[in-house]
Amino acid sequence: MKLQLLSDLHLETETFEPQPAPGAELLVLAGDIDSTWAGYERFAGWPVPVLVVAGNHEFDGRDFDAALAGLRALCERLGFTFLERGSHLVTAADGRRFRFLGCTRWSDFDLFGPQQRARAERAAGYFLQLMGTTRGGRPFDAAAVRAEALASRAWLEDALAVPARGRWDQTVVITHFAPSVRSADPRYGKQPGTASFCNDDETLLTRADLWLHGHLHCRHDYTVPRPGLRPTRVVCNPRGLASKGEEAGHQALLGLAL
Repeated sequence: MKLQLLSDLHLETETFEPQPAPGAELLVLAGDIDSTWAGYERFAGWPVPVLVVAGNHEFDGRDFDAALAGLRALCERLGFTFLERGSHLVTAADGRRFRFLGCTRWSDFDLFGPQQRARAERAAGYFLQLMGTTRGGRPFDAAAVRAEALASRAWLEDALAVPARGRWDQTVVITHFAPSVRSADPRYGKQPGTASFCNDDETLLTRADLWLHGHLHCRHDYTVPRPGLRPTRVVCNPRGLASKGEEAGHQALLGLAL
């Protein structure tokens, strides 16, 4: 099976015309496609099924719960599968079955351990202010983000513990936030703000065959060893912002063979 992965297109400000990758059987949109949501219309009528996981900027200036409901309704109207703590089974042309688990994941700010959490949460203040998201009339602040992140991590842990029992051949996880500090942007290194982009999901990584994410405006394709099994592959294929030169080398037609 071959799938196409796109994220961080930021179509609210960027100029980009998506095209189907040759031979792809599935398109994965891993978040931050368009903060206005209008850009999702460009994928209407896509020649293969589309899986969507929301990015943080899909919630910009909105109530969190209203945004989730609205995104789900939009994807349903456009014929996409929206995953937020959800699973989806896909049978490839060769008969193999792939289980997709998806959620935004958010930041739990424990990337550098509980002792550094307060610093990480303070550093997140800038990004959260830019988002301007609320929940139930209150700011969607670091504490609210952490609560959502922990709920998502617990869901992922439970889902990844479910045995296949012949129901699927491989498991693919899709999150917007990165599952490892290995995905940190090398331009900025490891600093408190990195915990707003990466989580310490190393113990979950090895339970998946492939982990797709976005959020970082730098491309990644690396593997994590698994004793007795093929390594877990982690891939991030964002486009990013042209004003920062982040679109250079973007693989718009990237096809990942599973």
